Amino acid sequence: MTLEPFGDSAWRVPLATCPDPRALLDALRSIPHVVDAVVAEEHALVAFDATCPPSREDVDAAVGRALGPVTRALGAEHTVPVRYDGPDLEEVARETRMTVHEVVVLHAESTYVVATVGFLPGFAYLRGLDARLVLPRRSTPRARVPALAVGIAGPYAGIYPFASPGGWHLLGTAVGFTPFDARTGATLALGDRVRFVPVPP
Repeated sequence: MTLEPFGDSAWRVPLATCPDPRALLDALRSIPHVVDAVVAEEHALVAFDATCPPSREDVDAAVGRALGPVTRALGAEHTVPVRYDGPDLEEVARETRMTVHEVVVLHAESTYVVATVGFLPGFAYLRGLDARLVLPRRSTPRARVPALAVGIAGPYAGIYPFASPGGWHLLGTAVGFTPFDARTGATLALGDRVRFVPVPP
């Protein structure tokens, strides 16, 4: 495994595959002198105390343990009610050559897994989108996407925790769901599973 320097006090770890990102995150954070770690789909980042860096052997061993044949409990399950009232719903139906109803059914029948968290505090990139709904990001991003908007882009679905600019296709609005709490942090964590449940407008 090749550890790539990332500034003066971090290494980037290429990942060919990562079946259990939560196990990898826990393993990397447990290494002595590691300040924090971040796990994405293709890389992990290990930040350490520059005055006392961990050995490369410790990092290699932690990655090996996490990617080995170890069975861990699945992440938490979340059910998110969605009001499918998004401004891009009809456009997505046209682009995918489906009806609005078919788009809603396909979006809601999948089980999604949190692949990584980023962009905004509490914004989870959810893997599991039906391949028939995969579309590139909007050619022109919006200056403001409302909080709790449910969108899709590429192979991901997601929920905007706050109002922000954004270029995803907006299908609906999450109802009664809090993606981020100032006291407890992000609701969705690596490896968690998410189901969307349609609710009446």
